[in-house]
Amino acid sequence: MNTILENNFLRVEIDKLGAEIKSIKNKLNIEYLWQGNPEFWKRQSPILFPIVGKLKNDCYNYNGKTYHMTQHGFARDNNFDVVEKTETEAKFVFTSNEETRKIYPFDFTLSVTYKLIRNNIDVSINVINTGKNTMYFSIGAHPGFNIPLLSRKEKFEDYYVVAAPRRKFDLMQINSDGLSGMSKDDPLDSPVQLSHDLFKNDAKIFDIGENKKSMVMLQSDKSDHGVSLVADDCQYIGFWSIKDADFVCLEPWWGIADTKDSNGILQEKKGIIELKNSLQFNSNFSIGIF
Repeated sequence: MNTILENNFLRVEIDKLGAEIKSIKNKLNIEYLWQGNPEFWKRQSPILFPIVGKLKNDCYNYNGKTYHMTQHGFARDNNFDVVEKTETEAKFVFTSNEETRKIYPFDFTLSVTYKLIRNNIDVSINVINTGKNTMYFSIGAHPGFNIPLLSRKEKFEDYYVVAAPRRKFDLMQINSDGLSGMSKDDPLDSPVQLSHDLFKNDAKIFDIGENKKSMVMLQSDKSDHGVSLVADDCQYIGFWSIKDADFVCLEPWWGIADTKDSNGILQEKKGIIELKNSLQFNSNFSIGIF
């Protein structure tokens, strides 16, 4: 049974599998979250851990040993425990075990806390290194939103993605092989009008840089309804869809897919987070519904 959070503005359902949000509805009963049509993309709002994106050849090397791990890691395919619950807040926890250590040789506790504040869903992701060795990981989120929200009034191309603060961003492109690249000669300017051809290769990514707090909004001039995503201290915010599918993902990332020239060594992976034993890492973002 899904965990339900509700206040005077929103009703949110969360599955213990992956601590994944399954539904976001406002009080007009408008469903904002993509409902996971497997013809296009079966997921809805996965948590990405301990990698974000794809590894080159789906492998990495740590201390001379090669490990196999598929895109976005394994947290999204494991059950979390619900350890705290109120009407508007819930905390989900997943810990390392014998199976995770076969493909990721670190001990950790991963927790995801969702809290409703008016028309916002505040998300706090916490990683604790419970092992003896320094831990290397990336983390992110991948929520997908219905586009259009009001199908009788709008179409996909009526929407655009706005990044704030406004500036030209270096374009980080996830290519058809799932690996990342950068084109300094083709900066990504906000706002970006949506089209299905925009995602013919894969995701587009704002390289945020040093901003402490960044925001992207998904909106249309033909609707009063939309989505905002505000993230703290994240290096990248991606947006992605699949051709002919009526959704767009807004993705805060503390890490990124391997590049084509990656040497495969985990400690040297682009965007990797280094966490010494007994320490913790916190990442935060908020989904705003309007």
